[in-house]
Amino acid sequence: MSFIARVFHNLEENAAKTALCEMSATGPLSTSGAGLLDLIGSARTLLRARGIGPTDRVALLGPNSTSWVALDLAIMAEAAVCVPLYARQQGQELAIMLADCAPALLIVADQELERTVRSAWPEACAIARYPEVFASKPVSEPPGPASADACVTIVYTSGTSGQFKGAMLTRANVDFMLERTVSALDRLTGPRDAQDRAFHYLPFCFGGSRIMLWTQLMRANCLTLSTDLDRLVQELRSADPHYYLNVPALLERVRAKVEEQLQERGRVVRSLYQRGELAYARVRAGQAAGSDRVLLKLANRVIFTKIRRTIGPSLRFLICGSAPLREETQAWFRMLGLPVYQVYGLTETTAIVAMDETDRVKSGYVGYPIEGCEIKISEQRELVCRGPNVFAGYWNRPEETKGILRDGWLHTGDQVEQDATGNLRVIGRIKDIVVAESGHNVAPAPIEAKLAGAIRGAEQVLVVGHGRPFLTAIVTGSAQDEAIDSALQQVNSTLPHYQRIRKIFRAPEPFSIDNGLLTANQKIKRAAIERRYQEQIEGMYR
Repeated sequence: MSFIARVFHNLEENAAKTALCEMSATGPLSTSGAGLLDLIGSARTLLRARGIGPTDRVALLGPNSTSWVALDLAIMAEAAVCVPLYARQQGQELAIMLADCAPALLIVADQELERTVRSAWPEACAIARYPEVFASKPVSEPPGPASADACVTIVYTSGTSGQFKGAMLTRANVDFMLERTVSALDRLTGPRDAQDRAFHYLPFCFGGSRIMLWTQLMRANCLTLSTDLDRLVQELRSADPHYYLNVPALLERVRAKVEEQLQERGRVVRSLYQRGELAYARVRAGQAAGSDRVLLKLANRVIFTKIRRTIGPSLRFLICGSAPLREETQAWFRMLGLPVYQVYGLTETTAIVAMDETDRVKSGYVGYPIEGCEIKISEQRELVCRGPNVFAGYWNRPEETKGILRDGWLHTGDQVEQDATGNLRVIGRIKDIVVAESGHNVAPAPIEAKLAGAIRGAEQVLVVGHGRPFLTAIVTGSAQDEAIDSALQQVNSTLPHYQRIRKIFRAPEPFSIDNGLLTANQKIKRAAIERRYQEQIEGMYR
């Protein structure tokens, strides 16, 4: 049975149960399995009325909502190809992607999004808005057949280089991946006497985010949706989830906020927290004395448990993907008693290549290759993989497809190392390598992680120095000069001479999606940042 058929089956079997729950300003809005099937049926009626058939591409533009989920499922149930787009993407970028995939129909959430598209793409295709879609009388039919190699979705990669490419995922890709994610989540949550409280705030247009959605639908487990990121704290408090998927940036902000608040507490509390943190570090390093364990027990009872409850009283674990989480941050959450499980992959690998295993988590590592996915590491330490999770290629881009898929192996572009147990650690990007004037090749990511961890108040760090006489860095956040100087001295003492950072520029604002310095899934756009601060970078080399 295909994943689409399984989802329909689950909704029918659990018609009275809540399938999705939207957090709204007035309270949670629940939709039952039967209610979601009705919405899907209405959308299918509209699609047929608009002449949408198998293999037609239908673009979907809107924030996360129950309606979005219904449309996604309806498009695939008609054997058409869903092209999800990011609602906060700039109009010109949306126009590039839409012109590239040439959809037969674009469905938008509201008039404002329609206006954004039409102003950037005057020759726009046919457009329908949600109210029109869901005014149709629903059909009640099983999903149409789709062969295993049929493309079910085209997901545009956000592209750190700025080039948008549509990754084609087949039904077989998704079928394979959901078997792994459902099993993994079942192992994490244990026996299912009741539904898990799973929360979700990341946009569904991203590969990993949609895999989480489909995983919950496959498990017939309710997923609670954030609808307003400005109210995320209140939504989380109200939903009181057992777990949710994250990107590293959010977990870094949580840790920074907690540590900032601790600075405002009394000396006794601060001292106990700092001593407990040091004791935990010695335990991790296998250098703990008996007094460390006593101190750690005390800190856990007095402080760590309270911090964990503040983050989420019912949280059992967190999941993190999109980019590697810093070792120090993953260890910090574990110190609080809140494990973070990392997931590594690309859109082109149906989101996942490796996952943490609950009994073999190692901070700073992204886990073990999933069953059925082969990996190998090239001489340049690039991770390559092959298996049923590898995509069918880029839409309309055979040359780019040949560039990433060679002899059946997908070249991830990520540099990794593997410990003796097979656990993977991402250490950089092949294309991000900085080659200084001296000719030394430097992977900037590990240095950036060290600096970000060492500079109190730093939010983001970007190392610069390609073709330059030495390395410099751009730092965002509230770090003060004294903290930067101290951290620089400490980090540089651990680095070989050609990796040492000589100067730092403090950027006036964080790298963000809104200012165009982060991709839609919050990866740093190196080239864009270097262009934005070109004058300041030049100043560091005068």
